[in-house]
Amino acid sequence: MSTLKVGVVGAGWAGRQHLGGFAARNDVEIVALAGLEVDQVAALKAEFGIPATFPRWEQMLDEVELDAISIATPTALHAPVAIAALERGIHVLTEKPIAASLADAQSMVDAARAAGRVLQVVFNHRLRGDIAELARIIAAGEIGETYVAKAGWLRRAGIPESGWFAKRELSGGGPLLDLGVHVIDYALRLLGEPDVLTVSASTYAELGTKVVEGFDVEDIAIAFVRLANGTTLTLETSWDAYRPNNNEFWMTVFGTEGGAELRVIDYTESELKVFRTRDGVIDDYVAVPGPNGAHPEVIAEFVDAIQAGPLEWPAHDGSLGLRRAAVIDACYRSAESGHEVTVTAG
Repeated sequence: MSTLKVGVVGAGWAGRQHLGGFAARNDVEIVALAGLEVDQVAALKAEFGIPATFPRWEQMLDEVELDAISIATPTALHAPVAIAALERGIHVLTEKPIAASLADAQSMVDAARAAGRVLQVVFNHRLRGDIAELARIIAAGEIGETYVAKAGWLRRAGIPESGWFAKRELSGGGPLLDLGVHVIDYALRLLGEPDVLTVSASTYAELGTKVVEGFDVEDIAIAFVRLANGTTLTLETSWDAYRPNNNEFWMTVFGTEGGAELRVIDYTESELKVFRTRDGVIDDYVAVPGPNGAHPEVIAEFVDAIQAGPLEWPAHDGSLGLRRAAVIDACYRSAESGHEVTVTAG
């Protein structure tokens, strides 16, 4: 395998996770970092031994020879950075969501296809051990055919500290886009990637406007989703609501032969229950998941896809992120119109 020359755009928390993941690979050389945060860039340069740093991502693309970049910036920058890189023949890994709008997401995928390069989105929750175990249980037929699923992610007083999240111009949306993209990703994956037909959604901004100046996104979103295989999926996401003071995401599934419920509190307190009957007797149990994957595993998948060679690259063109963006776009359109809407296929 060749050594990939990689650059990272963004010096915040996510950027640091990307750097750590790349540093763990012996087939990657981190050659550049771009970010506006002077002190953070300097600290990361020293920690990871990065030879070149830049305040602007445009400079990095113009002045450094790169095989791949990762993008850990406000969402509105994902599309311009990714498209510019792809047009230069550079592979791209971007933080979720893929883009601030469905149109931008489509443009990114079009650019990846035209360039014949990898475009991958960070969906790290699907790599959690508890979600992987729930996926195994469903795929093994332990609960029969699924027909109803409920999933969500709720916080109390959990509006992100980085101010750009609350500005639609920079983020593209509130918790539906920030948290909901993870929920949509793991829910659809667990249900076997069915096509999404229609969405009926409502959004509210009752609390965020009181605590963040210029808050112009939703602070809670609720959606009813119809899937092509007949399954019904409900989604709930919130940054702020009067509820228990924790950070909780979950997935509940009802099947023809049983059910399952996963609840995760504050990322670490996890319980996966399976409900079933055997020979007329209740035979419920608590599953034991494996270890959690996170950013390092996502980055390993990205690097492995590149190293697999050009024949593998078309399978990693950002289509998954585009399909998630199509569902979120439908939710926002439904909330704005007050009616059920059809999902525009990604």
